[in-house]
Amino acid sequence: MIKFLLVYFACINIFAAVITVYDKQCAKARRRRIPEDFLLTVALLGGAAFEYITMKAVRHKTRHKKFMITLPVMIILQLSALLAVVSITGKSLLKLF
Repeated sequence: MIKFLLVYFACINIFAAVITVYDKQCAKARRRRIPEDFLLTVALLGGAAFEYITMKAVRHKTRHKKFMITLPVMIILQLSALLAVVSITGKSLLKLF
């Protein structure tokens, strides 16, 4: 179960980073953008960490308080949930690698 969660979080975070960069490129080219609700939904599903890091790196939506407050809160909640699952199962994350 823990390996599945780690793979899931890796995949959803990579997807979040890709769509953030894509939205930034669309903004520069004045093309159709990815809706903010979709970006936040991907973050809520587990992609908050890479989405936040990517937004800071490419300077995308950094003036939007909705993202700059919500994403760090989501990161804390997601890390807490992951640590709770690890604690409940009694497994060590280090032993998985």
